Amino acid sequence: MRALFGLVGLTLLVSVGGVAQNATAQNVRASDPSRVAQSRQTAITRAVEAVSPAVVTVNVEETMRVRDPRFEAYDDAYVRYFLRQSPYREERVQGTGSGFVVSSDGYVVTNEHVVGAADEIEVLFPDGRSMSATQVGSDEATDLAVLKVESGEALPHVEFDTTSSPVVGEWVIAFGNPFGLFEASQPSVSVGVVSATGRDLRAEEDGRLYRDMIQTDAAVNQGNSGGPLVNAEGKVMGVNTAIYSGGGGSIGLGFAVPAERAARIVSEIQERGAVDRSYYTGLATVSVTPRIAQALDLERSGGVLVHDFDFESPAAAAGLQIYDVITEIEGTPIETREDYIARIYDFRPGDTVRMRVLRDGEPKEVQLTIGRRE
Repeated sequence: MRALFGLVGLTLLVSVGGVAQNATAQNVRASDPSRVAQSRQTAITRAVEAVSPAVVTVNVEETMRVRDPRFEAYDDAYVRYFLRQSPYREERVQGTGSGFVVSSDGYVVTNEHVVGAADEIEVLFPDGRSMSATQVGSDEATDLAVLKVESGEALPHVEFDTTSSPVVGEWVIAFGNPFGLFEASQPSVSVGVVSATGRDLRAEEDGRLYRDMIQTDAAVNQGNSGGPLVNAEGKVMGVNTAIYSGGGGSIGLGFAVPAERAARIVSEIQERGAVDRSYYTGLATVSVTPRIAQALDLERSGGVLVHDFDFESPAAAAGLQIYDVITEIEGTPIETREDYIARIYDFRPGDTVRMRVLRDGEPKEVQLTIGRRE
C-alpha cells in the first residue's frame, strides 16, 4: 500500500548567538500539556472516536452439506447404490465479519456473504458485550444484510451520508475486525483515500457482480467485510464489501457499496424483510456486439439492443421499438446487457426511469415506468 505522508507540524528555529533555540515550543510542552494533546486531534481521530462504539464483530455458525472425504475416490452413484451411504455429511462451519449499528434500537448492517444462511449469529460490541442477533433480511444482488439485536437500551449508532457524493482523493477511514483477530474490542482502523468511484467488478469465487462501487486504498482485509467506510465527518459513505488480492490480504484495492444505495436497500429490508425484485419492463435485450453494430450501421458497439418486447407492457407504453439501442439509464452509460440488468436492479415497481436510446442512429429519450411481475 502506498505510504501516506502529511505535514503534521513546523517548528521555527531561531539562531541566537549562533545557537539554535526552540524555547517557545519547549515552554508550551512544559507548561501546557493539554495543548499538546489537543494538537494531536484531527478530523480523522475525531471521526474514529465517534464511530468506533457502533462498529461490531459478526460471528456466525452455519450447517453446511459437504462431501465426505472417505468417498473422494468414488462418484456419488457408486456410494449411494453400492455402499448404501450418502457421499455427503453435515458440518458446522464458523465464519466472522464486521458490521455497524445504524439505529439506537439495534439494527445492524453487514454483508450478505458474511451471514449467508447462518443458523446462529452473534454480535460482539467494542465494550465487550455479546448479543444474539436475528437476520431481518438480505439482498444477494447488493451483498447487504440487516440484523437485529435486542439490548434493552439505546445503542450507539452511525448514519449513512446520502446527501453528498464521495470525492476522489478525499480521506476515508475503514473500520472492522481483520481476520477475526480482535473480538469484542475496539475495531481496527485504516486510513486512505477514495481511489475511484463507479467501479464495476465480478467476484472470482461466486461470480457475483459488484456495480458502481467506491474504490479505496485504505487497508481492507478478510474479516473487514460489512464494516463501514467513513469520511472525515464521521458519516458512513460505504459498506466495505470486497477486495482484490492475490494472497487474501490487502494490496490497496478495496471496494465498498455506496451509502445512497446501501441506505435504500437497508430501509427496504427493515420495512419488508426483503428487497422487491419483481420488476417488469417487458423488454428482451442483447448486448450490441461489433457484428450487431455493423449490421445496424452504428459508429461503435456498446449498449443493448431491443430485439423484442411484450405488447401491453411498460416497454410498449413507453414507446420503445424493436432495434432501439439503449445507451443510458438515468444518466448511467449502458455498455452490456449485464450493465442494463444491474442498473434496472436499482429501481422498484412504480418507479419511472429515463432512458436514452438510439433509433435509426438518432438519439431519443423515453420515460419507462417499471411494472411488477406477478
